[in-house]
Amino acid sequence: MNDVYVIGVGMTPFRRAAREDLAGLGRIAALEALRDAGLTPAAIGGGYFANVLGPQLTGEVTAGQFVLASIGVRRVPIVNVENACSSGSTALWLAVNGIRAGEFDVALVLGAEKMSVPGLGLLRGGSEELETQLGMVMPASFALRAARYLHEFEVTPAALAQVAVKNRRHAALNPLAQFREPVTLAQVLDSPLIADPITRLQCCPTADGAAAAVLASGRVARADRRAVRVDAAVLCTGSYQNPTDLVRWETDRRGSRMAYERAGIGPEDLDVVECHDAFTIAEVLHTEALGLCGPGEGARLAVEGATALGGRIPVNVSGGLLSRGHPLGATGCAQLIEIVQQLRGAGGARQVEGARVGLAQCMGGDQSGDAKSCTVFVASR
Repeated sequence: MNDVYVIGVGMTPFRRAAREDLAGLGRIAALEALRDAGLTPAAIGGGYFANVLGPQLTGEVTAGQFVLASIGVRRVPIVNVENACSSGSTALWLAVNGIRAGEFDVALVLGAEKMSVPGLGLLRGGSEELETQLGMVMPASFALRAARYLHEFEVTPAALAQVAVKNRRHAALNPLAQFREPVTLAQVLDSPLIADPITRLQCCPTADGAAAAVLASGRVARADRRAVRVDAAVLCTGSYQNPTDLVRWETDRRGSRMAYERAGIGPEDLDVVECHDAFTIAEVLHTEALGLCGPGEGARLAVEGATALGGRIPVNVSGGLLSRGHPLGATGCAQLIEIVQQLRGAGGARQVEGARVGLAQCMGGDQSGDAKSCTVFVASR
């Protein structure tokens, strides 16, 4: 199979972009990624467009063909991807496999989302399930996990809140992040309660934004000294058959183990991690499932500074979903872009010194207490 590299990245600021539509955001990120790769649209052999809410909000479908055609990507396979929060990373997974299979040598992956629209309300994922109809929406689901975690491991609410403090401190160093003003532990704990024990500053915000990456085979990338190799790309879903364990995600653990095996590394070899932190408890549970620490130790990593910039294993130095923002279709791409920039040594004020191996993990959707989608990427220089 062909080796796969990321050779170009582009991203808009994540924010409430009232004057920009979905296509406009996507064009900005895609053209920046092409410029970064030093390629023209004619070089693209396949395109992938990730978006979650477009059909729901506007009624428009197959937006990928429209957006990519507007920048000159035509007469090639275009795939539109929706996989909840992991839509962007699922699109990346498809592109990696297309290149590995020899379908094309260069692919453009673009994730874009427009969420700051009137009347959006709560996302309707899982609306066919009885539990969701009875109130088990996303904040409630993660709150149950948080409550169980606090009980089972005798962790304090302040330990969870420290994740939000850490990630906001990281976001202050990221010019593309939505929220860059540092917050104190007291501010996080005293912010309005959303679903006990999760407060508002422990929840990711809605945002508009786009992120794009150009992927290429080794034949194209071999002369690019900034190219970052994709060592593993994993997509898995839940079994939905096991008894619900609110503090252990089997899908997460299984996906990361597959990625480590394919990349020929272990969690101890990682230098930097971006993971799905839609709520503070999510980062805690993901760090444990990724093998960065043992069960019940994830919150302590944040409290002790192990997952902060300069710590043993920096996590979400971009600011994460909590502070960088979470435009659904763009998030998975943005996570890998952060890893690419870190491995290039282009992280600026938030650069992880000596970063050579990075991991990006994203999870999307919830069904029967399990994940509908989980992606794990390992990349290296």
